[in-house]
Parts: sequence; C-alpha cells; structure tokens
Amino acid sequence: MNKANLETSADQSLIGLAEDKTTMDALRPLPRISIQAFCESEELGQSINLCAEDRRMARAHLRVVNGDIQSACTMYASSPTPNLIILENMQSGSELISQLGDLAEVCDPSTKLVVIGYDNDVQLYRELTRRGVSEYLVGPVSLADIINVAASIFVDPEAEPLGRTVAFVGAKGGVGSSTIAHNCAWGISNLFSTEVILADLDMAFGTANINFDQDPPQGIAEAVFSPERLDDTFLERLLSKCASHLSMLAAPSMLDRTYDFSESSFEPVLEAVQRTAPLAVLDVPHMWTDWTKRILREVDDVVVVATPDLPNLRNTKNLIDTLGKLRPNDKSPRLVLNQVGIPKRPEISVTDFCEPLDLDATAIIPFDAQLFGTASNSGRMIAETDAKAPIAETFSQLAHILTGRAEIKNRKKTGLSGLRSLLARK
Repeated sequence: MNKANLETSADQSLIGLAEDKTTMDALRPLPRISIQAFCESEELGQSINLCAEDRRMARAHLRVVNGDIQSACTMYASSPTPNLIILENMQSGSELISQLGDLAEVCDPSTKLVVIGYDNDVQLYRELTRRGVSEYLVGPVSLADIINVAASIFVDPEAEPLGRTVAFVGAKGGVGSSTIAHNCAWGISNLFSTEVILADLDMAFGTANINFDQDPPQGIAEAVFSPERLDDTFLERLLSKCASHLSMLAAPSMLDRTYDFSESSFEPVLEAVQRTAPLAVLDVPHMWTDWTKRILREVDDVVVVATPDLPNLRNTKNLIDTLGKLRPNDKSPRLVLNQVGIPKRPEISVTDFCEPLDLDATAIIPFDAQLFGTASNSGRMIAETDAKAPIAETFSQLAHILTGRAEIKNRKKTGLSGLRSLLARK
C-alpha cells in the first residue's frame, strides 16, 4: 500500500474461496514476515490465532488485535506497519472504500493488505484490487484459507520447490528406528531414482556411517556448528555419497564434546537440505529436547518406530498425542512396528497395539536376526543383502507410501482390548 494513495497495482486472484484450493500439505512455509490481523468477530480471531500453531507459520510473527479499520489507522499513526495486514470488515463496501484512504496515509508502501468481508460482490472485489488490496476473501474463512492467501503473496510461485522432509524417531531406545530410516532412504533413492539426503542427527551415537560402510571426514556437525558458512556449495562438500541417488550427512559419532543444541540449531541445515534434494530423511535420536521437538513439529511427515510391548505403547501414545497438538493441521504420524515375533518374548498383538492409538500400522516388520545382522555387519541394506526376502518387499511398500505412491488400507475396528486402562496409569 502507498502512503499517498492505494492506486498501486496488485496481482489479481479469484474472489472468495477457489474451488481448486491448494491443500495444506502442498503449502510452503512462510518466510520471516510480520502479520497483524484486526478482527471484529471472535470467530475470525480464534481462527487466526490457530494459524500461529501451524508449522508453516513457524517463522512468521503473528499478532491478533480486536478492532476494525479505525483501530488499525490509530495504531499505525504512531507505529510502523507490518509486512501483512489482515483486516476484517463488517461494513458495507462503500464505507470500507472510503476508509481505505485513511489507512493508506499511515501505511508503509511495502505493506500488503488482505480484507476479509461478507459482501460477495464482484464489483467490490475489482475496486479493492484496483486500489491495491492484495486479496479480498468472502467470510467465513478457514485456517487453510488464511495461510494460503499469505503464502500466495509472499512465496514466489516461480521459486524452486522445497524438498520434503520425513523424520524417523523411535518410541524407545533400541527399537531399530535408525535401521528403518536408513533402509527407507536407500529404498526411495533406488526405486524411484530420486535424489535423497539422509541426515543422521544423533551426533554422539549415530550409526548411518556404519550401516553404509562409510567413514566420511566431515558431516552434519560441521554444518550445525558453522551455520554462517552453510550454503549450497559448503553442503555439497559435507555430503557423502552412499549410492547413485543417495547422499548422507553423517554424524561424528564421537564423545570428544557434548552436543547441547538450542531450539533452532538445525534450522539452517534443514533449509539447505530442502533446497538441495527433493527428499530428506532425518534420523532423529530418541530424546526429548527443544531441538528434537522443533524438528518433529516442522517436518512434512513423522514416522514413529516401536516394538510391540507396553513401554513402547505408552511412549508411542505420548508421542502421537503430543505431535497432534504440535501439528494440529497435519496428518497423524506414521507407525512402523518393528521386531515383531521375537521367539519366547511376550508381546502385544498388532491389533491391540494400534487400537488405543486410533492408528493403523503403516508397516509391520518381523524379527529376523540373521538378515538384519548380516546386513549390518556388511554395511549393506536389506534389499542389497537379500532382494527376495519378504522384509525387502515391506521396505519397498513403505517407500511407496512415504512418497505418496501408495496408501495403507484401514483395518476394521474391533472392540477395545483393555490396554487403554494400562495407558492411563501414572
């Protein structure tokens, strides 16, 4: 908007809600921008407040103010304007247009304006866009509408698409989460000839270098501890080639220092990785810290790996419930049950494990000490060790699911097994 007038050009878009609206999964994260919303209704204020909890808004600073266009004029008369103003308007179109001049007088030229109104009038929409309003939405609007319109303004549609990120985390130590992550990364790169980066985030005890029979001199530690040097060229030097389409950011796996990170320590690394490859597989260690919590919140998909016993069930439920709150607008994490059927070990059945979670297992991997041991000791993946093994086919199916090329079928629900009461114990 211009301080003198609103007679600037703006990209035109459809009024109200587009029938082919981009899904939440396809939306790119917003850049570091400031957003202030002036809401006259409590409903819209609540919807916009929920936006702040969405992972795509993690870098944006959002503030909601109870007020109208006059409130905005009063505020900006003595304070700088944000990158984006969202304004709810309950008045008629003519009253709104007459007040836009007052708002333009106190707005910086670079500030964008989105108006949410309740008058579905094409002429009003055309007049608003002619005066420089970036978008006019007809209420009521959803959370997806709000994030979508902000993304359409501030995310360059010509920019290269960011790669997707999939995080693997174990519900408990020793469940084989790293092994599953490494085999999935290799499988996706091999099956679909897709460039994949595997990042081992377990600095002290990471096993990706052993599982791929690699000993790279550099890896993810150099990226995390030198964020000022991290560009695409530096990242390429840190990557170790594991296969034709698979590269690895190996962990140092040394105890010469402690690895206490701040919440945002891995953010530059993940941004660089997303610019470099269509898919990044993150091997997240089994710990609960500010930085692991943030990574699990902001990735595109989370895979929880568990074994079928009660501690794993409790931890899996805690993880899924917590991630549901951290990622309210994303699909539930994937569940992989590993080491199923260990001889003489009492274990919870797959059905009884999944029922309290209200979640179907994406993959069920049976216990096979001979196959996994041979693969590990030789520094090879399961499909390389025995391509005809049923477990190799399971990893192939999991690769298809994680890349959106297939989906699991929902099982029929049966009665509760009594494990809910066990999970409720303190």
